[in-house]
Amino acid sequence: MAGNELKCPKCGTIVKTFRNPFPTVDVIIRVDDRIVLIERKNEPKGWALPGGFVDYGESLETAAVREAKEETGLDLIDLRQFGAYSDPGRDPRQHNLSVVFTAEGRGDLLGGDDAAHAELFPLDALPSPLCFDHGQILDDYRRNKRVFSKEG
Repeated sequence: MAGNELKCPKCGTIVKTFRNPFPTVDVIIRVDDRIVLIERKNEPKGWALPGGFVDYGESLETAAVREAKEETGLDLIDLRQFGAYSDPGRDPRQHNLSVVFTAEGRGDLLGGDDAAHAELFPLDALPSPLCFDHGQILDDYRRNKRVFSKEG
């Protein structure tokens, strides 16, 4: 049997299955002149943008707001879509695609859910290691920052 086929448990007929990437969101949250990163509790370990999987029946925007609140305790202001990242190797666990948003954060920063803790970092002094393709995302953001923030 090929990797994209299954056997029907009742009749034994080979049926083709389809595997699709899993939708996720990530958020570049600005607080003053710094951005929020979380230190992940789970594998892969390291620093990451707040984010996670989109639940069934949930919009991308709702998922971004929910994940940000769960992992950082912050409310999001001025949520804007930044870009989409879909390289099949961007997440070592499986093929996840991410729609990335930018927003301003309001409230008390507190790591929660999948985040061991959350911290603020200047864009020119990021911690290491950064998980997934978040280094590339932040490089892209740095190059396009004026377009997506109130600074420009």
